[in-house]
Amino acid sequence: MLLKKAFHFSQKARPHYFFLLLILLIFSACRKEVSTATEVPPPTVESSKLELGDVRIPQVWDVVKESTTQILGKGFQINDEVTLEPLDGLTKSFSIRITEVQATHALLKLPIDFVQGRYNVSVSRGDAKQTLGTSSFNFVLRADIPDMDGKTVKGVVHVDGKGLSNVVVSDGYDVTTTNQDGVYYLASNKRTGYVFVSIPGNYEMASTSQNLPLFYKYLNANPTIVDTRDFELKPVNNENHVVLSLADMHLANRNDDLSQFQNGFIADANQQIAKIQSEGKKVYALTLGDLTWETYWYSNSFMLPEYVKEISKLNAPVFNTIGNHDNDPYFASDWLSENAYRRILGPTYYSFNIGQVHYIVLDNIEYINSGGVNGSIGSRNYNAKLVEQQIDWLKKDLATVNTSTPIILATHIQLHNAPSSNGSLPGFRMSNGQQLVDLFAGFEQVHVLTGHTHINNNIVRNERFMEHNTAAICATWWWTGRNGYANNHIAPDGSPGGYGIWDMTGKVLKWRYKAIGYDDNYQFRSYDLNNVHITSEKYAPNVNEENKRLVTQYAFDFAKENKSNEVLINVWGYDPKWTISVTEQGTPLAVQRVTSYDPLHIISYAMKRINVNAVPTFDSSNSSHMFKVKASSATSTLQIRVTDRFGNSYSEQMERPKAFNYAMR
Repeated sequence: MLLKKAFHFSQKARPHYFFLLLILLIFSACRKEVSTATEVPPPTVESSKLELGDVRIPQVWDVVKESTTQILGKGFQINDEVTLEPLDGLTKSFSIRITEVQATHALLKLPIDFVQGRYNVSVSRGDAKQTLGTSSFNFVLRADIPDMDGKTVKGVVHVDGKGLSNVVVSDGYDVTTTNQDGVYYLASNKRTGYVFVSIPGNYEMASTSQNLPLFYKYLNANPTIVDTRDFELKPVNNENHVVLSLADMHLANRNDDLSQFQNGFIADANQQIAKIQSEGKKVYALTLGDLTWETYWYSNSFMLPEYVKEISKLNAPVFNTIGNHDNDPYFASDWLSENAYRRILGPTYYSFNIGQVHYIVLDNIEYINSGGVNGSIGSRNYNAKLVEQQIDWLKKDLATVNTSTPIILATHIQLHNAPSSNGSLPGFRMSNGQQLVDLFAGFEQVHVLTGHTHINNNIVRNERFMEHNTAAICATWWWTGRNGYANNHIAPDGSPGGYGIWDMTGKVLKWRYKAIGYDDNYQFRSYDLNNVHITSEKYAPNVNEENKRLVTQYAFDFAKENKSNEVLINVWGYDPKWTISVTEQGTPLAVQRVTSYDPLHIISYAMKRINVNAVPTFDSSNSSHMFKVKASSATSTLQIRVTDRFGNSYSEQMERPKAFNYAMR
């Protein structure tokens, strides 16, 4: 090539050129001499012509990391160069020389920095090149696990390369367990698109950089391909652990929600996490759905990836639950609308174990979304039910669990309707709620954690089965803490915005509700009803004449002055094993459980909306965790004591008259 180019030089320049050529030849010879001592010898091939036959490139190429793998085929030669060109456009290409040739295959060693993914595979020898095909390279612990008839997914669950037996693995349809070598097989239809492991107690999975546990892996859509998917576990001691139950965040980049979320919830929860960890306990988080708000997915460009960015600031692994607002509003199909969730957060239903507690996450939203099409949001309607596919899977999952194991079942929409003040068992909100309850008939301890309502309610079916409907992280959809509003954070039932803290010691479970921005002992609020009178003059002075009627409508009984010396007590964590006592100068007063609205919520949200001549979107809740007493005078001091089912007491010396304002507690 150099001699050919030399003829383009002028006659005068040729002597200089031949002198330069002589130097280059000497340099090249020296360089070759050095390379022989320090590098792999240059290719020595018998022929520059490629005559490869019977080459078979698998659609999925299972390889052991940093190992030698083989290409099936004939005609390969040592030092043929195999090139792997990535299809993602991000990973670098790899060139690997064949190190050994057999009659039916050639061997090549994968480089240390090789990245699994999808590649075009080609072979070159001298100037000749042949494309062999395209394959998805997949790292596995063992490449020698044999296929099994009818099984389309296989793999190993292991700890540092050693297989772990009796671990539950599922694709959302079939459920199996690993054998003594940690190997599992599934006859998967690959309908869900993934396989997941039910993490055993006292183990953890690696998490993403966003604190999301990697307990699942995606599958190839082709059901004829046998996928190998391994799971590596890490031993930990989580017998004693704490779970934060997080309901209804509704992050949408509106109402100052991101600022309130980070400065309020994240700051508060991370403080709790640090405190719990200092006591030697592991901490995890479990969301209860409505992580986002699909109404604003496209208009505000805030979807599930943006939620992941926000929740990554929580200093604990986060297991997620899908809510009705986490479905893609461009699809009028329950299955298709969930695809965005599956791509970002994985399974919509699954199970895992922490310590001695078995956790189950379910999707009880049948998303209908009438009128939803690509580019247009539908009506976002839905049914509250479990589809049969989940019921069938749940039966199989429960068959692997001992009935003495405590069960935490997380799902978004509440199982029961709100309880009444007379203590009777309410009916079901979920259409096939009884079918779900019946599945747990033999279990000794079942707690159902739900969200959706943005209020606190506890329903005890019996000594073994209880629902905890938990108020929202976002309280009233971030309205009351919005700039220019009440400067508080309060839910429709008067509960402060907050989350559940579940403390697990072996099989002993304790729980409490944690108000964001308050100490742990903030468990109730009292009102001196002599001072609670909601009028437009005081709480909506800018309302126009046309909308003044809304003040009376949304103030309920508090639109009328009450001078009966009554005190209202809102106990948001109440269940029938709590007690409320009130004394006046040492004399016990009769405490009556009632159903009532919370006056602080009314002035913090409804009146603020009416004040700008807007009709309130979200109603205050008429709740039954309310209690009334009647004092003997307007100025007597009351001693209020609230005791939860675990014997923890919370008290207030209520000096009356007590002011009614946005900052009260």
